Amino acid sequence: MTAPERSAGVYRYCLPMEAGVVLRHQRLKTRDGLLVHLQQGERSGWGEIAPLPEFSRETLEQAQQALLAWLPGWLDGDLPAESGLPSVAFGVSCALAECGQQLPADADYRKAPLCTGDPDALFAELAALPGDKIAKVKVGLYEAVRDGMVVNMLLEALPDLRLRLDANRSWTPSRAAGFAKYVNPAWRKRIAFIEEPCKTRAESRAFAQESGIAIAWDESVREADFVVQAEPGVAAIVIKPTLTGSLNRCRALIQQAHQAGLTAVISSSIESSLGLTQLARMAHWMTPDTVPGLDTLGLMQAQLLRRWPDSPLPLLETDALECVWRS
Repeated sequence: MTAPERSAGVYRYCLPMEAGVVLRHQRLKTRDGLLVHLQQGERSGWGEIAPLPEFSRETLEQAQQALLAWLPGWLDGDLPAESGLPSVAFGVSCALAECGQQLPADADYRKAPLCTGDPDALFAELAALPGDKIAKVKVGLYEAVRDGMVVNMLLEALPDLRLRLDANRSWTPSRAAGFAKYVNPAWRKRIAFIEEPCKTRAESRAFAQESGIAIAWDESVREADFVVQAEPGVAAIVIKPTLTGSLNRCRALIQQAHQAGLTAVISSSIESSLGLTQLARMAHWMTPDTVPGLDTLGLMQAQLLRRWPDSPLPLLETDALECVWRS
């Protein structure tokens, strides 16, 4: 029996961002990435490969080179080994899973609203949310005292609110303590976790022990010496597939977390609507009981190939993309 014919295409996109999107040290004016399309007979699949500046260890150019080196083997009928670059491994694994009909179509479109500095806007969005009221607040961009006051205000105003905070390892122990000082001790348990508050794991562990505020591992999950295990004060691990690797790699981490009694949260690396809808499908499949952290589409000015439910942003199709390679 003859195997179905294979073909592939690689496209490059550049989506304008809303003003004011700041990563660690730079303003993100556009989101740039690659889309890979695999076709095998009547089946096809898409994957998004979008290294995130300042967070990914590979550049977009390196990712493109790795993808173009992987494709010929697949076109010849083989299944080449996963790329060592996480964004490439993730995007290719999604395209393969769609092509093989292994990525379920059902999706978890719930999201923890991202508060980017305007608590009033968050109040309105949370009031309309059904079910669990979980929101995410970026901390560490301003004075720790200000962050503590904002968190305290949100928890006081919305008694059924739970917060996920993300500090991106920005605090010294003294700044972390300054933050905790302004959060009412009676409300600290409503902070589901704060992602990596301090520069080192040891400092973050000490913060959790001293403050009673649970922490989650994020950057650590992607470091070579990290082991998923239960620890005092640790509530969760955050998995950002574009920064982590293939679907198989992410699923292994999720299983390890659940076995250790930890929550596993699938989270965005500011992918386009194509990547976000795939993350929502992944969340429904692998972490059905946990609200994923996917509230980043509003940072962009357009959607790509697939719509996020209820998003008013215009949708760009393949004719808006630059084709950089086609078999």
